[in-house]
Amino acid sequence: MPWRSDIWRIGVAPAPIAQVAAAGSLDGLAVRWLAEEPAFRFLADPFGLWRDGRLFVFAEAYDYRTRHGVIDVLELDAGLAPVARRTVLREPWHLSYPYVFEAEDAVWMAPEAHRSGALTLYRTQAFPDAWAPAVRLELDTPAIDATPFRHEGLWWLAYSPSGSQAFKQGRLHLAFAEQLTGPWRPHPGNPVRIDRSGSRPGGTPFVASDGILTLPVQDCTRTYGGAIRLLRILALTPDRFEAEAGAAIAPPAQAAPYLDGLHTLAGAGDVTLIDVKRTDRSFAGLAIDAARRWGPRA
Repeated sequence: MPWRSDIWRIGVAPAPIAQVAAAGSLDGLAVRWLAEEPAFRFLADPFGLWRDGRLFVFAEAYDYRTRHGVIDVLELDAGLAPVARRTVLREPWHLSYPYVFEAEDAVWMAPEAHRSGALTLYRTQAFPDAWAPAVRLELDTPAIDATPFRHEGLWWLAYSPSGSQAFKQGRLHLAFAEQLTGPWRPHPGNPVRIDRSGSRPGGTPFVASDGILTLPVQDCTRTYGGAIRLLRILALTPDRFEAEAGAAIAPPAQAAPYLDGLHTLAGAGDVTLIDVKRTDRSFAGLAIDAARRWGPRA
């Protein structure tokens, strides 16, 4: 049976995330696509911040030859043309989902690193290149795709638990704290949501036009990261959670051949960052994996 490899590509949609949400689709937007990576490499999980008229996009850079993700930053000019790229965070363990945000007069990153055994918040020492671990968060599980946000005077963290694929793709946990650096308390209702069609976080929370706090989540029913749904959070307190998921947002037709998935919807000012997926079913991927597994032994 041919090897199946998920290959992702990043795009920049020229509309704020609330506008994309209101439309319920990316079709009709002139998405600016970043260049494709070399064979069996990809960029995914884009999150961005603007600085001095430039957009800094942080993303997972992954190579199937090593199966080890690092965090790259891509610098785009005002016209969204790439002008620079470099690796800004590398650890002995796999990194992905580099959620970047501003708080307390600093820039922070909460990259997915559950293989390290915990979630670590990094703080920039010199944006965008230098990051230092600031605090290790003690939660009820090593957090996957952790997404911090403020709501009604508290810091909140949405994440999926480690464990089986069913847990990683189909459960949502929450934690809350008075201070970003903690202490953090897991929500007593965890998992607050069990639904493979819309639980694992997939982007930046935002307030919709009707005032409802909304969290992009992944629909993994057909395939991992098959689409994005918008989870409307109707109640969120330290002892209560209520939410409903909207219709699936699929890759736009113009993304072809990357039509097999969409698993990030991240707002960055007047643009929205997305990633789309194609599935490689060639035997070349199988050969790469075999070389990785058996090459050192040979």
